[in-house]
Amino acid sequence: MKRTRHTAEQIIRKLKPAEQLIAQSETVADVCRVIEVTQPTYHRWLQQYGGMQAEEARRLTQLQKENALLKKLLAKAELEKVMLKDLAERNF
Repeated sequence: MKRTRHTAEQIIRKLKPAEQLIAQSETVADVCRVIEVTQPTYHRWLQQYGGMQAEEARRLTQLQKENALLKKLLAKAELEKVMLKDLAERNF
């Protein structure tokens, strides 16, 4: 299968028909063939995005980006703090 990256919205759009097929007693292998993903990918997506709406996925992505930015800012502040402490100990 061709490797592609899917956005959260694309994943949710692919999981909707998969849920319907599972409700119609289709096997997971058949469902995976229809939505064109492997079984481990399907199960990972189901665990991460199962029951989620597209708007919720967008919000999750936005929060993850915000969290990454805050972590970078905190790391930068901590580094500056250590550098200032090191300079203070040297008594220039």
